[in-house]
Amino acid sequence: MRAWWAEFLGTALLLVTVVGSGHMALELADGNLALALLANSLVTGLMLAVLITLFIDVSGAHFNPAVSLAMCLIGAVPRVTLLRYWSAQLPGAVLGVVMAHAMWELPLIQQAVQVRSGPGVWFAELLASFGLLFVIVAAMRKQPRQIPWLVGAYITSAYWFTASTSFANPAVTVARALTDSFTGIAPGSVPAFVSAQCVGALLGCHAARVLFQSSEPQEQRDGAPQPRN
Repeated sequence: MRAWWAEFLGTALLLVTVVGSGHMALELADGNLALALLANSLVTGLMLAVLITLFIDVSGAHFNPAVSLAMCLIGAVPRVTLLRYWSAQLPGAVLGVVMAHAMWELPLIQQAVQVRSGPGVWFAELLASFGLLFVIVAAMRKQPRQIPWLVGAYITSAYWFTASTSFANPAVTVARALTDSFTGIAPGSVPAFVSAQCVGALLGCHAARVLFQSSEPQEQRDGAPQPRN
């Protein structure tokens, strides 16, 4: 249950950060969307680094159903753990949105109206998820101690180089359909996003395994702790 609670709490705090910082950034940026996105991306990346550092030895710090799926397919977590993590990540993400709304005295559950659709945006989500899993799997094999900061830095960057602002997380995507804010996504846009994320995650995982298949895991060389699930 420690792993379940780690995934639940970590995903909730991630969504509080994404939605809360997005709302604050838009309020303070006075209509400057570039400045708002910069603040949102930096805060999210930093929080990810913190959460992964704290929870990586408890649950592996996935906070993302696509990451859990990829870890299951490469044998890093068993199927029963995959289902358990999914049961923690989605409600945790929804709770995070609710808590962010509560801080700003907004309706706790909203319906987003911001449409994010089209081939370019779908490809952006595929690419964002590809890169995320590539970074994670490559780091597991080369620099496991650096995973928190590598993932945080990647997500911060992907906010800017992808047309979709890099959701790269099915739980985050579903939960953000419940906020009609700067970070929202219309419910009708969710299925294509989630599909692209899962495909991209699996491709990124496979690419990293192929590229680094002959590499000895760093933790075997220097005694670094391996994430437990």
